[in-house]
Amino acid sequence: MQPELILYSTWGCHLCDEAEQLLALVATAQTYKVVDIVDDEQAFTRYRVSIPVLSFGEKELCWPFDAAQLTTWLKDIR
Repeated sequence: MQPELILYSTWGCHLCDEAEQLLALVATAQTYKVVDIVDDEQAFTRYRVSIPVLSFGEKELCWPFDAAQLTTWLKDIR
């Protein structure tokens, strides 16, 4: 099964909103899924103090990141 791009986030997190805006801007042709860590016990345990986090398989990009870092990371995961 092909890994998918996931943004771990939660409602009311302004940093998560910024990360999603950057992702939408940079990864226009890339599909991704947003996972609210409150709805996923394992994600909550792992990411509760580090969101937003982008994940693709075993690779992760933790906040803070900017458009240039995100672009490079997205190229590197493919």
